[in-house]
Amino acid sequence: MPSMKLHLTILASAIMTLAISAHAAAVSEETRQISEVPIKNLEESFTRKFGATTPLQWGENVTGVITGGSGAAKKIALTMDACGGHKGMGIDMELITFLEREKIPATLFLNARWIDGNMALFEKLASNPLFEIANHGFAHKPASVNGEKAYGISGTRNVSELVDEIELNARKIGRLTGKRPAFYRSGTAFYDEVAVKVANRLGQKVAGFNILGDAGATFSREKVKEAILSAKPGAIIIIHMNHPEAETGKGAISALPELIRRGYRFVKLSEMEMQ
Repeated sequence: MPSMKLHLTILASAIMTLAISAHAAAVSEETRQISEVPIKNLEESFTRKFGATTPLQWGENVTGVITGGSGAAKKIALTMDACGGHKGMGIDMELITFLEREKIPATLFLNARWIDGNMALFEKLASNPLFEIANHGFAHKPASVNGEKAYGISGTRNVSELVDEIELNARKIGRLTGKRPAFYRSGTAFYDEVAVKVANRLGQKVAGFNILGDAGATFSREKVKEAILSAKPGAIIIIHMNHPEAETGKGAISALPELIRRGYRFVKLSEMEMQ
């Protein structure tokens, strides 16, 4: 009977919705509880669990790193890093203004140092529903459990230091915005697979990328444009928003409208169906 099938379909859909909602509530409660645990206790418990594990992988795309969407729909996630530090405290306002004017959403990976140096701007960005605030670490260190280096930058030396690197900035963002970030990207975007597991246990999904948009804000305008225009369905683009002197913004501004003309839709990472 068609009516019976319809009722069963509706019932199945309702059950699935309730299951998803219950899971989301459980995850939310777990991450809320993590935020309430003293940092010292987290350091000790995570060290007991992961401290004796020797990592076997090191790089940008180790096991557990999200590197793209499902590709089932023409969605693209634009992610922008702000690293802070001596040479990275700026902001490309031309790029930000363009995204706001064109209503192009983005996920912003913000380092604690950059937040501290740009508090008024951080509050403005965090209050804009176009933007999703994500965790770029407390001191912009590669995510390691044994001090591995990336691009000459020493990673976190052990599990305890890794917990601090991830959790201190997650709590800072949560305190300032009222919402704990869901995604984490380490300084340099390098990890070992043990560090990824630690991040996940802290309620942070580790976000990689599959389109290198500006190579640390070093690409020319044309090279940025070329990189971005190579995006396919499910792409996660990484560029930097903290170097107004670079050509990243100009390249992105020239490329993004073309992707929209090709039928792509930009979404926040949280709106992307992950692989």
